Amino acid sequence: MNRTRTSLPGSYDGRVAFQISGIDHIVLNCADIDATAAWYQRALGVQVETYGAGRTALVFGSQKINLRPVGADGWETATSETPGALDICFETDATVAEILATWQAAEIAVQEGPVQRNGARGPITSIYTLDPDGNLVEVAHYSRP
Repeated sequence: MNRTRTSLPGSYDGRVAFQISGIDHIVLNCADIDATAAWYQRALGVQVETYGAGRTALVFGSQKINLRPVGADGWETATSETPGALDICFETDATVAEILATWQAAEIAVQEGPVQRNGARGPITSIYTLDPDGNLVEVAHYSRP
């Protein structure tokens, strides 16, 4: 895959005293935690976990997405806590046919796809849907050699 790394204009020289190694978790703002958790479990097969003082997370692999109810106290959040403002891509080893069959059985509507895209590590085949809050959810499959 051919990538070009670009330096942004300005005085920043690109040197940082640390390296980011991955994403630990993401927080998803939701209008209805139970509906969102049930949808992600049905659409993607994630595990739903409760933790802390009644908080909910979607767990898959070594990652998690914390579900934050809009207007909740005690959470640090971005300037805007608008549900439906996220576009996220999940990677799977499942085939496109398996994804489509699962979504059809679970009555998950396909927004777009399958289509060819460029992922973080090269070409992918993607299928898109919308979650209950209107977030764009992409599920991508890297072809095996």
